[in-house]
Amino acid sequence: VGASLEVMDRDTKKMRGDKKFIFSNMKTQQGLAEIIAFIEKEGMLNV
Repeated sequence: VGASLEVMDRDTKKMRGDKKFIFSNMKTQQGLAEIIAFIEKEGMLNV
């Protein structure tokens, strides 16, 4: 959507504190591997 990652990063840290978050670009699949790994680990889906 062309949003500013700098603004998103600042706002996310402000609202989530030290909780985990991942930025991604689904158009280019940048960050997709990290999202999959997070879901597998936190959802205990490792097979």
